[in-house]
Amino acid sequence: MTHPASAQAGPARRTVVATAGVCGLAALLAACGGSDGKEENAKEEKEGKEGNAKESESGGGAERPGAGAALGKAADIPEGGGKVFPDRKVVVTQPSKGEFKAFSAVCTHQGCLVKEVANGTINCPCHESRFSVTDGSVRGGPARQPLAARRVSVDGDSLTLG
Repeated sequence: MTHPASAQAGPARRTVVATAGVCGLAALLAACGGSDGKEENAKEEKEGKEGNAKESESGGGAERPGAGAALGKAADIPEGGGKVFPDRKVVVTQPSKGEFKAFSAVCTHQGCLVKEVANGTINCPCHESRFSVTDGSVRGGPARQPLAARRVSVDGDSLTLG
């Protein structure tokens, strides 16, 4: 005698459960790949790591795209603070009056762009890494490598990458 359930044609229970698991995983991965900036941050991380490697190979002062271009006015950089230029992926600080420093704005932890300069540190919003406005060294968070130094020059009141 044939059991009524086994007489039905259809997928085995294992197949159904496995398919559901795969579909759930695909949905989870699709949700993680949304337009919340993580894809852009991954690209920036790759570019930042490649740029850091190039700077290390060339002694830290490699010419970068946008070098020689005006950033803005020195007066816009607060003493003891700084300003992030996201379009140039650079942050400029003024640790003490008239002393300007520039660093890559790409966090060395996972490649997010730093967002602000406050209380003597350059701050990354992704995982709360903090870097010194004086030398780009790590002051807290999961990052272990300092921000790469960039060259900045002041001509009158104009800041220029270079």
